[in-house]
Amino acid sequence: MASTSRLDALPRVTCPNHPDAVLVEDYRAGDMICPECGLVVGDRVIDVGSEWRTFSNDKATKDPSRVGDSQNPLLSDGDLFTMIGKGTGAASFDEFGNSKYQNRRTMSSSDRAMMNAFKEITTMADRINLPRNIVDRTNNLFKQVYEQKSLKGRANDAIASACLYIACRQEGVPRTFKEICAVSRISKKEIGRCFKLILKALETSVDLITTGDFMSRFCSNLCLPKQVQMAATHIARKAVELDLVPGRSPISVAAAAIYMASQASAEKRTQKEIGDIAGVADVTIRQSYRLIYPRAPDLFPTDFKFDTPVDKLPQL
Repeated sequence: MASTSRLDALPRVTCPNHPDAVLVEDYRAGDMICPECGLVVGDRVIDVGSEWRTFSNDKATKDPSRVGDSQNPLLSDGDLFTMIGKGTGAASFDEFGNSKYQNRRTMSSSDRAMMNAFKEITTMADRINLPRNIVDRTNNLFKQVYEQKSLKGRANDAIASACLYIACRQEGVPRTFKEICAVSRISKKEIGRCFKLILKALETSVDLITTGDFMSRFCSNLCLPKQVQMAATHIARKAVELDLVPGRSPISVAAAAIYMASQASAEKRTQKEIGDIAGVADVTIRQSYRLIYPRAPDLFPTDFKFDTPVDKLPQL
């Protein structure tokens, strides 16, 4: 039924009528089917995926997969070990009632500490919708710091939070300290201390954050249209170029630029709404706004469509 050709000395199953067709694998039936003519070219294909069948003594477990977790290259033994389940029958216990089969301590204390930190990192990343590549970079940073023992005495949760902050900045998707603080149990001051110590210990650096790093995310969370976002980006960039906001953090400048752009458009947002999204206080937004307000006519893009004229903007 099937003809076998050799490609680089390896056997390959093909359809006799359509040798170049890419066969479709039906894992449920265990068949390999030709998409051109529907011929079943091969049967009894072995499914190499997870076994999702639940047996009687496994009903209490949440995950029905019986093949264990994937290999973790960051751990010393690759996280490859076997756990013996709790016995239920009489044959599982000796005459004194002790279990005959017991799990030996196969994971070292350092691996256990790293595993707990990796779980905490994954949980924090999930809460603020960070992609997998951020998690992987954070795990690598934490492993380097942990093995160097350069931050001995610091809580692993604080180190993990600081590593997540660094990974976000290195991957070009920076988050504020307050955003990291909101998903961790560590104070902003402690994360800041660990951040400086990690940069020094690993002899690494991070790019300086700019107003543009936060603008699209803040405007998106505020449901502002693209025109307002582009205007706010232009306002913030011009304010920095004209040196109107010396010493101000990029986050506060971005928040003030969003407030000015929204007040000039039909989609107005209050200082409190912007402050809640940006993680800055209302008074901080007002202080930055007052610095850029006198030059407002020079900050807006030339093609911006005003709903409120520049001279009618709030003076605060």
